[in-house]
Amino acid sequence: MPKGRHVSTTPSEPEEAPLQGAAWLPHGYHLDPHSHAQGQIVYAAAGALATATERGTWVAPANRVTWTPPRFAHSHRFYGETDVRLLAVPLDLCGELVDHPSVFAVSPLLREALLALTDKPERRPGAHKRLLTVIVDELADAAEQSLHLPEASDDRLRAATALLHEDPARLATLAELGRSVGASERTLSRLFHAQLGMSFHRWRTTLRIHHALAHLTDGMSVTETAVVCGWSNPSSFIDAFTEIVGQTPGRYQAGLHNDRT
Repeated sequence: MPKGRHVSTTPSEPEEAPLQGAAWLPHGYHLDPHSHAQGQIVYAAAGALATATERGTWVAPANRVTWTPPRFAHSHRFYGETDVRLLAVPLDLCGELVDHPSVFAVSPLLREALLALTDKPERRPGAHKRLLTVIVDELADAAEQSLHLPEASDDRLRAATALLHEDPARLATLAELGRSVGASERTLSRLFHAQLGMSFHRWRTTLRIHHALAHLTDGMSVTETAVVCGWSNPSSFIDAFTEIVGQTPGRYQAGLHNDRT
C-alpha cells in the first residue's frame, strides 16, 4: 500500500493478505480478491471504498464502516484520496457480528475508537484488545446501512445488469433491456425481485448512487455528477442521494473536505 503510516501484516496462509493499520491510498486504488483467516473491519476516515464479493458490492462513504467475515473472498476499490483504516477481528469476536459482509453507520464513539486503534502503537499490554472489544460492541448494536448492490445468478439478468454497469446513465427501459438480452419485461421484473430483492428502478438507482459517491469523492460537482450518472436534473439526484445515503450530496462533499483538513 502506498503512503503507509503503519500498516502491518500477520502470519497467514499463502492466499491471504491480512493487513492492519492505516494508510493513505490514491483515487482508484484497487486490492484484488483475497480472504482472511480472521474477520476484517475497513473504515475510510476520508474518501470512500467499495467492497465486492460474490454476493454483490457494498459501498462505504466516510460515515460508514465495512465488515467482512472470515474466509469471505472480497476485493476493495478506493475513491478519492482515502485515509483507510484496517482492523483484523480475531475469531473469538467474530461471532458477535453478522455472518455476511455489511456496512454499518459510524457513531462518534466508533469513529474515535477506530482512529485511536489504528493511529497509535499499543502502550500497555492488552490495550488494543480492550479497544477492539469496544469497536465490536458498537458494531453489534449498530444498524446495517448497506448501500448494497446485489448481483444475479440468472444469465439473462446478469446480461441486463452488465449493460447498466457499463453505462449507469443508460436510459433504457426494462422492456428495452429485455429485448437486448432475450427476455421479456415481465421475466426481468420477476428476476429483479426474486434474485436481487428489489425492483429494477431501485437497483439502477443504487448503482447510480455507487457511481455518484465515487465522482463526488473525486471532486466532481453535484450538477456534473447528476448528469454523468443519468439524472435529468440535480434536484431529483439530490432527493435520491439523500434517501439512500442519509445526507445531501453537498453535505457529503463538505464532510469529505472537513475529514481531509
